[in-house]
Amino acid sequence: MMETHGEKITRLISFSLLFLLSMQPIFARGGLDYRDALTKSFLYFEAQRSGHLPYNQRVMWRGHSGLTDGLEQGVDLVGGYYDAGDHVKFGLPMAFTITMLSWSILEYGAEVKNMGEYGHALEAIKWGTDYFIKAHTQPNELWVQVGDGDADHYCWQRPEDMTTSRHAYKIDTENPGSEVAAETAAAMAAASIVFKQSDPHYSHLLLHHARQLFDFGDKWRGKYDKSVRAVKSYYPSVSGYGDELLWAALWLHWATGSGRYVEYLVENADEFGGTGWAVSEFSWDIKYAGVQVLASKLLMEGGNLTKNQTRKLEEFKLKAEHYLCSCLGKNKDDNNVRHTPGGLLFVRQWNNLQYVVGATFLLTAFSDYLSRSNQQLRCPTGNVPAEELFSFAKSQADYILGSNPEGLSYLVGFGHKFPKQVHHRAASTVAFKEDKGFIGCIQGFDVWYIRRKGNPNVLIGAIVGGPNSNDAFDDRRGNYMQTEACTYNTAPMVGVFAKLYHLEQKKEERHHLKQHEQLFEGLQGQRSWM
Repeated sequence: MMETHGEKITRLISFSLLFLLSMQPIFARGGLDYRDALTKSFLYFEAQRSGHLPYNQRVMWRGHSGLTDGLEQGVDLVGGYYDAGDHVKFGLPMAFTITMLSWSILEYGAEVKNMGEYGHALEAIKWGTDYFIKAHTQPNELWVQVGDGDADHYCWQRPEDMTTSRHAYKIDTENPGSEVAAETAAAMAAASIVFKQSDPHYSHLLLHHARQLFDFGDKWRGKYDKSVRAVKSYYPSVSGYGDELLWAALWLHWATGSGRYVEYLVENADEFGGTGWAVSEFSWDIKYAGVQVLASKLLMEGGNLTKNQTRKLEEFKLKAEHYLCSCLGKNKDDNNVRHTPGGLLFVRQWNNLQYVVGATFLLTAFSDYLSRSNQQLRCPTGNVPAEELFSFAKSQADYILGSNPEGLSYLVGFGHKFPKQVHHRAASTVAFKEDKGFIGCIQGFDVWYIRRKGNPNVLIGAIVGGPNSNDAFDDRRGNYMQTEACTYNTAPMVGVFAKLYHLEQKKEERHHLKQHEQLFEGLQGQRSWM
């Protein structure tokens, strides 16, 4: 039986609909590929691994390194992450990296799962927490650094060739370090929440260590850069330990639900500066903005809070709003973060993007808290809806990915134009698997550091220090203020990229639905004509 003209039209339209339904949106037409940005971000953490690399290592130009770390002190400190372009394992920024990775997954884990990257996220977190478990050798003892920064900086070697000192440094009751003890407690508490469903035993172990470390840092209070002098020139604590203790208490409350930690937060809020510091930056050192945003989340979600706790949390929220309004330029009396002509937040010259990514994450998360509680951000110049916070956060993410005056992606390996001379020993030197010949300290400088060519290995997923206050970027290996990348630059953007991709995906789905509706209307019109 022959097909009629009307049946043929119906079949063709139905086929078109099936074709459109089968399409999986990747990213918005003409927009940025946030999925690719997220995928590449996790590769960066694999490039920063220290220790014996696993069988499923995807960054193939890296090899095993630091396999005797801790041997001199009789403790196993193999593993963990190198913080940046050198080979010292600094405990404070490593712990902050894991805290922010965990927070990203706790806020946007469903989106990360939808993108097929959840397994890589857990691996990135666990590589850090496994190391922290090793480093926490006694309830009141934590190994907080392996390697010497001064010796390391006089040497340009691959990690596989390391000849510099691997001396390890610890904090204990006689040499306290509340900042790093509390930040490690925060990282392990946050990670314990991440692993609670998939690995309850591991989650419980992390929480056990987190509680002990918090109690240690609180009972024996002291600045860790006074106990560990070797860190003074690299990661000194400017803000002191008050912000880390409040930060850890909030994470332990989230992990345990115990009122003990909320009460600690309230009792120490004023003394530790949580309700007094009105800041305009968030970083591995100064965490007050993160404390204030996390405390605001607790307040906005409600729950069983006393009147005194509610009142004190409101004070935290006021300071959180000061920070967020300063990013948006909506405070009065010039109490705002500077912006470059191209629209990027600018705090200071050295690794400015670390402050940008921190702000971008906090703005993104807070916009969600506002939406869920049907509130607006209260700024001196007027109320700001949640959509405006997120729109600004997106502008910062897009700037990092290439929507900037230089047309350059500051996420290495993303897009067609990105930094080629990243200040990174392993990336800038021939891969060990290609050339196993030993490369000494001076040889590395003479042969590899001074090369004017791009790095032989692309440090995919790294976010470098970024442009100056005029949006200019000088891609030179020796320009470490702009070309060095750090783990805590990439970690906060994991959650942001996941949310951005999710929203673009929803936009694509709406676009396809509109196409479907138009095709159906066309079908109805054809039937009427027939």
